[in-house]
Amino acid sequence: MTAVIKNPIKKSIIKDPALAPYGNRKLEWVQQNMPVLNMLKKEFEKDKPLEGKRVACCLHLEAKTGYLLQTLQAAGAEVIACASNPLSTQDDVVAALVDSGITVYAIHGENADEYHQYLELTLDAYPDAIIDDGADMLTELLKNRREQAEHIIGGCEETTTGIVRLKSMDADNTLLFPMMAVNDAYMKYLFDNRYGTGQSVWDGINRTTNLVVAGKNVVVVGYGWCGKGVSMRALGMGAKVIITEIDPIKANEAIMDGFTVMPMAEAAQIGDIFITVTGNINVIRKEHMEVMKDNAIMANAGHFDVEISKGDLNSLAVSQRIIKNNIEEFVMADGRKLYLLAEGRLVNLAAGDGHPAEVMDLSFSLQALSLLYVIQNRDKLGTHVYNVPDEIDKKVAYLRLQAEGVKIDELTKEQQKYLASWDTNL
Repeated sequence: MTAVIKNPIKKSIIKDPALAPYGNRKLEWVQQNMPVLNMLKKEFEKDKPLEGKRVACCLHLEAKTGYLLQTLQAAGAEVIACASNPLSTQDDVVAALVDSGITVYAIHGENADEYHQYLELTLDAYPDAIIDDGADMLTELLKNRREQAEHIIGGCEETTTGIVRLKSMDADNTLLFPMMAVNDAYMKYLFDNRYGTGQSVWDGINRTTNLVVAGKNVVVVGYGWCGKGVSMRALGMGAKVIITEIDPIKANEAIMDGFTVMPMAEAAQIGDIFITVTGNINVIRKEHMEVMKDNAIMANAGHFDVEISKGDLNSLAVSQRIIKNNIEEFVMADGRKLYLLAEGRLVNLAAGDGHPAEVMDLSFSLQALSLLYVIQNRDKLGTHVYNVPDEIDKKVAYLRLQAEGVKIDELTKEQQKYLASWDTNL
């Protein structure tokens, strides 16, 4: 890679710089509950491993993400950020980030044109590395900025949907630099996807609807790690949980976990609350909406607002209106009313505060260490998608245990020798 003269970073675009004091209090709160990232930040402040590097981030710009950006800044990086979702941006947090010297282009509720404009402004800084959430930044680089992409060291991807897109790019030999699949790390999907999504999705739904969950039929569309978390929490609140799946192995797992499994065509007729967690398009569509019960509620927990067909919902409705913030009512021709939460966007972030700080502590520690890894090992890496190295996964796990004051056993030399040999007589 040849050196690239970096463009001057353009001025931040945010709603109101005066919101910074409240945003700082939010950042202080999450910092108190992110002990692993605190340890890494202290280490980074001393060693400055990202000194001289520009890092562009397309992420959900709320307090926990804000602390990740400040950690990267503490490592010596120039940090530029834009939003990966128009409704998850917290204007007070981005004001605080700008106040701390981070460049941000994001306003809560930005439209599609503004979203694209802010993404372009972020890339105009000619970053050395990227952190993406959903692969929008990477897609823009590969589609319209290939010459620029050739000079990027590498990057990380945060979420399941983004990993699907990355693997497709890798299969097509489209990637121009290495990307770390942070979402696929054990310490990410076992905790973030299951416990984080499970709690935050219901936080968003409950605070928005203020309705009881106990006794209702909750249909969870997709039984991956996120679906497992959403289902587990629904069961804990007393719901009767129904799973729809396309994978026979996951369907069997759902049955053994005690849930009812059926096709969406059947579940659509009896569900009270529907939650999509597939990463795929139109998993709830016209034929399902036509048979849903009166007052059925639909929410999405996948990255993009494509899982519930808003086009079909609009075409079926004879009228629609906003009932309250993040609840839209659609009246069908037969008088039934269907409700969509948070415009079909990520309900846990668009209608809530996202995952708990303790969970994102693990995910963002993985992000920081994985970014450092790809930058330090670029000469050894090809232009492919890479799993997070086991030593990084375990480092985060050990740091978390250390923060909790928990100790675990270690193998004795005899046990190590036994496990390393096929000859059990040794």
